[in-house]
Amino acid sequence: MKLARARRLGRAALLILTAVVILAVVLDRIFPLKLPAPSALSSVVVARDGTPLRAFADSDGVWRYQITAKQVSPLYLQALLTYEDRWFWRHPGVNPWALLRGAVGGALHGRVVSGGSTLTMQVARSIMPIPHTVGGKVVQIFRALQLEAHLSKAQILDLYLNHAPFGGPIEGVEAASWAYLGKPASRLSHAEAALLAVLPQSPSRLRPDRHAEAARVARDKVIKRMQSLGVWSPAEAKDAAIEQVVARSLRSPLDAALLAERLHAASPDKRRITTTIDAPLQRAVEDRVASYLSRLPPRTSAAVLVVDNATHEARVYVGTAAFADPIRLGHVDMVRAWRSPGSTLKPFLYGLAFDDGTVGSASLLVDGPEDFDGYRPANFDERFHGPVSVAEALQRSLNVPAVDMLDHVGPTRFTARLAAGGLNLRLPDGATPNLSVILGGTAARLEDLVGAYTAFANRGVAGAVRYTPDDPQRERRMLSPGAAWIIRDILSNNPADVEGAPIQGSASTRRPLAWKTGTSYGYRDAWAVGVNDDWTLGVWIGRPDGTPSPGQYGAVTALPLLFALDTMLPVTHSGRFDARPASVRAVDICWPLGGVVGKTAPADCRRRVSGWSLEGAVPPTLAERGVTAWASGLVTLRVDTHGRRLSGTCQPQVTATRQVARWPALATPWLSQDDLAASALPPLAPGCAPDSLDAVGPIRIAGLADQTTLRQPANATRPLHATLSAVGTTRNVAWLLDGRWQADTVGDAPVQIALDAPGTHQVTAVAADGPFARITVNVLPPPR
Repeated sequence: MKLARARRLGRAALLILTAVVILAVVLDRIFPLKLPAPSALSSVVVARDGTPLRAFADSDGVWRYQITAKQVSPLYLQALLTYEDRWFWRHPGVNPWALLRGAVGGALHGRVVSGGSTLTMQVARSIMPIPHTVGGKVVQIFRALQLEAHLSKAQILDLYLNHAPFGGPIEGVEAASWAYLGKPASRLSHAEAALLAVLPQSPSRLRPDRHAEAARVARDKVIKRMQSLGVWSPAEAKDAAIEQVVARSLRSPLDAALLAERLHAASPDKRRITTTIDAPLQRAVEDRVASYLSRLPPRTSAAVLVVDNATHEARVYVGTAAFADPIRLGHVDMVRAWRSPGSTLKPFLYGLAFDDGTVGSASLLVDGPEDFDGYRPANFDERFHGPVSVAEALQRSLNVPAVDMLDHVGPTRFTARLAAGGLNLRLPDGATPNLSVILGGTAARLEDLVGAYTAFANRGVAGAVRYTPDDPQRERRMLSPGAAWIIRDILSNNPADVEGAPIQGSASTRRPLAWKTGTSYGYRDAWAVGVNDDWTLGVWIGRPDGTPSPGQYGAVTALPLLFALDTMLPVTHSGRFDARPASVRAVDICWPLGGVVGKTAPADCRRRVSGWSLEGAVPPTLAERGVTAWASGLVTLRVDTHGRRLSGTCQPQVTATRQVARWPALATPWLSQDDLAASALPPLAPGCAPDSLDAVGPIRIAGLADQTTLRQPANATRPLHATLSAVGTTRNVAWLLDGRWQADTVGDAPVQIALDAPGTHQVTAVAADGPFARITVNVLPPPR
């Protein structure tokens, strides 16, 4: 009888269990479990150490940073599972004893004392809307059972870690840890682990940034529980309880904002994007840039890029001075904006000329008024400096020598060489490379410039800037190791002023900084790029809309910021960039011919200049363009016994030869009387027909005599003007006042020269074919 009854009960239980299972399956099909889609998580862009730089909220405006249990501090997992759900790994999603305890406590106290929810039940409520009612509790239990049926315990725990509420728009322990504590959840202390474990119980009431005392009380309750259960030692619990609850003001991270936006736009489906940015350095540089820009006009913006020379990884990326500031157009990323590069391309031009063997660092160039088929460049300060070395021309960023060098190298070949090295230039639609390219008549991007400048620290090999560890390392040879070393040496020894203006601030004394500035036409762009052993850094300052900013240019605007940033960068140099290549050796050469000292006759070595030779080459001084009779270089003449020049038709009984080292014609206005005399041709012998060397005659200035004294009239409202003309030439004439260009005329056409400052002035007229004339004018102040 008893056996039959037991069998009937067993069959009934089996039927009930079967019915429950069938019901559960049916309900599971009717009400399927909807797990959060990957898009439900925020996208976060982090620095190389995991620090969030910028987070992109989900469609509901919630911040969640994806994480797994393996990435969370073990202390947090201890606190969470011990305090919230000790039986998590054993129960099927619901803990009947906890539910019963919660129901009894609520009945006795008239309020909820213990909710009885397991972590699985909390996950069910966090990932789908469930009302806080008795019916809602039933639904919550059903959903928890579904979770346990479909997912592993580890997957359920990860869901909790990513979706638990922590107050405001913050969900998930990683987002909460960064938002409140400023650190990853992997580096929590005992006290911090306890705080984050209890916070989801009442996120609004326990928010540490608003209710620090309530948060402390709840945290200490967790700490006591951990000690009482023997999970944490008394000493650990005591130390944890002493720690204060200090939370940051809740805000979304916003560092390297434009880089984060750029990378997120490129990979919108990635939940976590790791960059190469150094978070502390990024914040420090952003603060320095903001402080520096506060002294400049209100619509001015800035961009800064700092790259590790060894890896080409960006450590700092400042795309704007003030992100989202409408006045500064803070949404425009100036790191990758196309802007005129000014003079920043000149180092690559001279480096290419070194590799070609066209010039050496001490070769003679002339900075003077020159016409390149109608293109007449002038310097930034409108002053000409006469004979200069290549090194001086680069350091002073002189324009005429650079255009002259590009004319020898070829604009098309130069731009193609830059492109092959990774530095692409953008020309106006339909335009082809021309001589203006070297003075900024093109467009480039800061990131490409900085990548190209790394060649001066990496033996001539440039590299594309990398923003994530996954970016490929793209390296291309820009220059030979020797040419790159010489250029860097030149730029490391820049003078105390450049572009005609004194530099405010100085470079770091910890290590040499090779630097170059640039200013685009109309003061639209101010540039400074620097290279040291460890870093290449670039600065751009201007207005994103391209509006001119008069008075703001590379040397006075961008360069001081470059120097300030250089002092902020760590020194990690291991000595691998210092060695001078074997292809480079020191050499002393003679001007005007360009030969080596010791192999040039002393009489022909008018000036001795020290520099570097590459591969043993010592190029002679460049031949002049468009000059026939007024030929520079070593001229060999036939002379008679009295040293007079013989033309081709003269046949005296006794002849000899004489060599004359002649300067480039354009240099003659800046030569001393001794140099002029040494370079002068001897007169023709009597009876000799004129030769081609006499084709260029002297000129003189008409309108004022040399050493004239003028006085400004009393109460004059206009500057004093002198009307002058050049007599003796039909060619173009450039007029200089104290070395500064004033005007151009043709032949003897008159020109007015303004003499607006008292003192002694020199007026120089230089004909296109070489001859020049100079007068001195003394200007007295008006009578009192």
